[in-house]
Amino acid sequence: MAPTPATAPASPHTSAPLTTIQWLICAIAAIGFAFDTYELLMAPLIIRPALEQLGGLTFGSPEYLRWVGLLFYVPAVCGGIFGLLGGYLTDRFGRRRVLTFSIMLYALAAFACGFVTSIGWLLVLRCLVFVGVCVEFVAATAWLAELFYHDPKQRERVLGWTQAFGSFGGVLVAGAYYLIVTYGQNLPEIHGSHMPWRYLTMSGVIPAVPLIVIRPFLPESPVWREKKAAGTLKRPSIAELFSPRFRRTTIVTTIMFACTFGAAFGAIQQMPQQIVPGLEDVRTLPPPARQQVVSQAQSFQEYGGLLGRICLALLAARIVSRRQLLWVFQIPGLIVMPIIFFMAPNEPFAFIKWGILLYGLFTISQMSFWGNYMPRVYPTYLRGTGESFAANIGGRMIGTFAALLTTTLAASMPGPSATHRMAYAAASVALLCYVVGFTASFFLPEPKLEELPE
Repeated sequence: MAPTPATAPASPHTSAPLTTIQWLICAIAAIGFAFDTYELLMAPLIIRPALEQLGGLTFGSPEYLRWVGLLFYVPAVCGGIFGLLGGYLTDRFGRRRVLTFSIMLYALAAFACGFVTSIGWLLVLRCLVFVGVCVEFVAATAWLAELFYHDPKQRERVLGWTQAFGSFGGVLVAGAYYLIVTYGQNLPEIHGSHMPWRYLTMSGVIPAVPLIVIRPFLPESPVWREKKAAGTLKRPSIAELFSPRFRRTTIVTTIMFACTFGAAFGAIQQMPQQIVPGLEDVRTLPPPARQQVVSQAQSFQEYGGLLGRICLALLAARIVSRRQLLWVFQIPGLIVMPIIFFMAPNEPFAFIKWGILLYGLFTISQMSFWGNYMPRVYPTYLRGTGESFAANIGGRMIGTFAALLTTTLAASMPGPSATHRMAYAAASVALLCYVVGFTASFFLPEPKLEELPE
């Protein structure tokens, strides 16, 4: 039987042009990655104003810090648990079907967040958003990797470039927040007020519309489908991840995923709403202008992340060693991250925004690295489960605990203000995550082959 366009072997020297279906799949995957980030990066923009409106809480108070930690960490735990289940289900029932249901879940939950009347309900709905997003990432990377199964160079480029749209989603959410803060008074009132955070959460449903309409009609992963039809697809097993063949890979990638997410949630996501509004040249601004500066901080962070993801996409097919590819971003980040946060409270925003761009470049790029690396170290029947364990147990459940750690440390950190204490806590957590991640990288297994393992 002739191979399908999705699985046809490419020339050893050149890659075959993408078919129309492949282009459509890549476009939908890119929108999905952008939407995932759009939803996740709402958190640092909405949490502070939501807590102030729904709970009447004061920034820096013990109750405020407790809820900030819970809103960052509890949804991530739920996403980790159900995301792991979703990874198992993608190996059992296919990539496309699970992707479709995950998008519907977090689109509806995101829209409903705009109408909540209590912090508790906001927490519940953010948990549902995270569940959908965590499943989406694992299923989408497995789907793309298997689409270009026989062309390693093209696979690296496709995974790199589509994941770069994750940072584009961050730019979109920052831009949307800026527009809502500036023109939100023209929108209909929700519960008697024009609160920008409500409109922002509801806007998360917009990018989901084309995904929900188109994705169910796209083809299943050809590799998974053929093995399923031939009856050769083995049943996935979480226990097998710790068999001698996979144990080192599972443990090291889980630790390093945790460090990547720890730096992001424990430090990066604290900057826009928890630190920037307290800077000397920002805190005296009127509330609308202050929130515009917050939006700028988020934008610079995502411009840096987008630049980092593009750099990784360009280097992924050129640097053979996965460990050396990671070090291109990891070593500079180890130096830059803690310095920026230690300096932030004492410097003007005009200076700090460039530091924000740099730490976005070095840290967010590492999230794309894992999307390229993970499909190469697990076979087809275990690919979704293996990726899901590292991403969800390591990244979502352990890594995002750094947000709770940061807010807890901030309560006891020295410093003349709540902003100083939060910044110093974030710097300490960032340093810890980078040191542990860099140390673990020396044990990261190098994939044995360029092609995906069977």
